[in-house]
Amino acid sequence: MKLTHPFHAEDGDDKLHEECGVFGIIGGDDAAATTALGLHALQHRGQEAVGISSFDGTEFFTRRALGHVADNFSTAESLAELPGHMAGGHVRYSTTGGSGLRNVQPLYADLASGGFSVAHNGNISNASALRQELVEKGAIFQSTSDTEVIIHLVATSRYPTMLDKLVDALRLVEGAYALIVMTPRGMAACRDPLGIRPLVMGKLGDATVFASETVALDVVGAEFVRQVDPGEMIEVDFDGTVRTHRPFGNPSPRPCIFEHVYFSRPDSIFNERSVYESRKNIGIELAKESPCEADLVVPVPDSGVPAAIGYAQESGIPFELGIIRSHYVGRTFIQPSDGARHAGVKRKHNANRSIVAGKRIVLIDDSIVRGTTSMKIVQIMRDAGAAEVHFRVASPPTGNGCYYGVDTPERSKLLAGRMDLPAMREFIKADSLAFVSIDGLYRAVGLAGRNNASPQYCDACFTGEYPTPLTDLIAKTQGQAQLSLPVSEDA
Repeated sequence: MKLTHPFHAEDGDDKLHEECGVFGIIGGDDAAATTALGLHALQHRGQEAVGISSFDGTEFFTRRALGHVADNFSTAESLAELPGHMAGGHVRYSTTGGSGLRNVQPLYADLASGGFSVAHNGNISNASALRQELVEKGAIFQSTSDTEVIIHLVATSRYPTMLDKLVDALRLVEGAYALIVMTPRGMAACRDPLGIRPLVMGKLGDATVFASETVALDVVGAEFVRQVDPGEMIEVDFDGTVRTHRPFGNPSPRPCIFEHVYFSRPDSIFNERSVYESRKNIGIELAKESPCEADLVVPVPDSGVPAAIGYAQESGIPFELGIIRSHYVGRTFIQPSDGARHAGVKRKHNANRSIVAGKRIVLIDDSIVRGTTSMKIVQIMRDAGAAEVHFRVASPPTGNGCYYGVDTPERSKLLAGRMDLPAMREFIKADSLAFVSIDGLYRAVGLAGRNNASPQYCDACFTGEYPTPLTDLIAKTQGQAQLSLPVSEDA
């Protein structure tokens, strides 16, 4: 949801993070309240900002704020500011230099054809190039979000109808998007041609609902209808008429496989599969591929729990909660020193000493990004008296950045981007280290393995094989190569 990918290194968090989640409803009573409830179920996809727009048949209303959904949309007064039977919302995971209200969505604009509100999950990989073209033609941008590029493309399209303008705009963009658009004529939901970012449709009485994950439908009491297909645009009028369009052809889908690994809530269904079952199956594959003589299987909570259950069941090694996680550690705590960062990890994860002391431990986590947290958790286990600490990872090595809407450090800061397996094991100071194979991951999500000629998922963070052009990245790389003088980072 941004033009750059700085990483939250300052807070000791060592995970990849989805940039955002979207929710929309048309034709329902208390549309804004339902949207707030749906966004609360998607809070894990974006925890730093939230916004909701509504339409009452005449006028659009928008309320955006920094913080969690419950902090900003839990009172009758806040929801009274958003009347109408149509509403759309967004939770955002901002980044260094990208926070602030001007980038909080939904974004709204008064176009010649009427009001236009858009909530976007994903990242446009040619946004900088498009932005430059638009600026040269006189466009004035109010944010640094690539979502605003879509608005300007819609505004300048010469097609007559709003739907045609939106299709015209999206044909110019590269990358990933799941969009919920509101106009005075109704709502449109659209997913990029490869389906990289998720989007589902449901029904709540006579109302139509769209959301990033099925769990949001569950929470608001909506019935899951189906996923929005890759490249599909669904149009819903105020009378409840639903029309579907497929303006982008039918390329082979490439949904993000990391939704199964970490992003989605385990109680969601993604790509017609239970996320929980997928994660448990990854643990089973790990146990088959990388067995270990040990006394206990211990998950790194909470994301490592399903895979650890699968590993324990397949291996026969007892499962125990050898690490207890505090759920009251905020990401905004300032940690100015290495010592404070280490203390931050201990505030979040603490050893269950009576369980792990003297035991050979198999630690299970969903991924290793920079490796700093993994190293500290291994040390926490040793400090608690663990005899051996073996690390097993429920994803292949993450050695490449994501340009499709995931907060990722540059390759030089990814542990797998700069080290081989023995060096990574030495870095985190584990007795052994193993990752699930890429084929093992594909088997865990119900396939025979990865089709290398035509991969079934986007797995670029593991393989480096990006399914779309990366225009902005290539231009940036070529531009740096052409510089003859060093340029200050502050320039």
